[in-house]
Amino acid sequence: MEQQPGKSAPDVARAVAGGDLTFLDRTRLQEWMVRQRWFASKARELSAIAVLEALPLRTDPPLANAIIQARHSSGTHELYQAPLGFRLAADGPGDGAIERIEGWEVYDALADPAETIILAGLLAGEVSFQQGETRMVFHRAPDGAVPPYARSVRTLGAEQSNTSLVFDESLVMKIFRRLEPGANPELEMLSFLAAHDFQEIAPFIGWCEYASASLAATVAIVQGYIAGGRDGFEYALAALQADPASLREPLRALGQTLGRMHTVLASDPDDPDFAPEEPSEEAPALLAASIDEAIEQAFLDLPQRPELAPLAGRSEELRDRLAAIARMGVGGRVIRTHGDMHLGQTLLAPDGRWLLIDFEGEPARPLIERRRKRSPLRDVAGMLRSFAYVAAAAEIRHGVSVPAGWQSEARESFLAGYMETVEGALMPIGLGATERQLMVFELEKAIYELRYELEHRPDWVQIPVAAIVALLEEPAP
Repeated sequence: MEQQPGKSAPDVARAVAGGDLTFLDRTRLQEWMVRQRWFASKARELSAIAVLEALPLRTDPPLANAIIQARHSSGTHELYQAPLGFRLAADGPGDGAIERIEGWEVYDALADPAETIILAGLLAGEVSFQQGETRMVFHRAPDGAVPPYARSVRTLGAEQSNTSLVFDESLVMKIFRRLEPGANPELEMLSFLAAHDFQEIAPFIGWCEYASASLAATVAIVQGYIAGGRDGFEYALAALQADPASLREPLRALGQTLGRMHTVLASDPDDPDFAPEEPSEEAPALLAASIDEAIEQAFLDLPQRPELAPLAGRSEELRDRLAAIARMGVGGRVIRTHGDMHLGQTLLAPDGRWLLIDFEGEPARPLIERRRKRSPLRDVAGMLRSFAYVAAAAEIRHGVSVPAGWQSEARESFLAGYMETVEGALMPIGLGATERQLMVFELEKAIYELRYELEHRPDWVQIPVAAIVALLEEPAP
């Protein structure tokens, strides 16, 4: 790799100790960034990538937490967190290598188990780092028990928008890669649910916060690791292959779990961030306008493909159907919600309980949107759409044809559990009003899915197409 001229090895060490990483080659840094799965803007044109600021965490060998700014040609920008290590260069690049410079190899410290294993100890000791106005502090939750040091560490699954590390098979630390200033929804949600004794989350252990003159953000969350917990999507997929009818009671129990969570989230009228509210009079029109715009964008350049033929020329029909449903009002109350609810955000614990995970909301949405109060039925609709996906996955991945009525039975079981558990005041008045709201939110989700699958998984596009066609063929409300 190309070396940056003008910096000797001692100069590099001194620069890192002073929080100065301006010597890094921006081209190399950008090449590394765009290869990472957590980098959100691969399809957008970059104008510049640079280290905005850095906080030294260790001097020998150097280690610093870098805040990297990615600027786009449109004038917008994003901030990313990257703990960077500096090791003496060997004959070949090590894991996470970014560049070499005068005897040092710069690398992603989260790719090195020797570096990541110290993070649990920092949490246990509630350690803080500070240089000038910049601070990074590890906090434990009131009941967060952490051993003084960890003996093992591994990365949990494939990186998506974050990096998650499992320590001693007992703790999991989610390290946020993309950062936004402001209150982190996952920290808020976990703190609230733990304080209000909601048992169906992994134990809340602690968090890490970063604050400087230009940024204040949560940079990591720690929870208990549920050894033997089964991913909800994979559990349902296996059950569909073995015995679809066996999912009726588990899905009813899952509905009860979500209903209990929504009830707890609406239980504190004195907390302005969580107190339930009546939707505004403008809410139905604003929601309909948002979905209408999404429909227009999705149909604007719809490719000529056989799978999309059932939608050809039906954009106006779909928008008219949406308008007709939306005119009937929303009803119910709005509360803080999960924001990205589907089977993949659940765990089936070894004791048979369903646990809900990943409360940061949809990572692609701005933080202010993820903190917004919404109808709890939006979470419900996300889960109902997930049933369509698990049925399709059984066929696409494993060639298993799911019985024709399974999705209807799954919906019925889940909704029965949910409706018998959720606080009734949160729901619209009457079953018909609830069903109409669900239709709107399922349409919103299906339009999002249509655009996503066309861009990322064209072989799966028939799933949202089927949902949109089914809505068009529903009797008029």
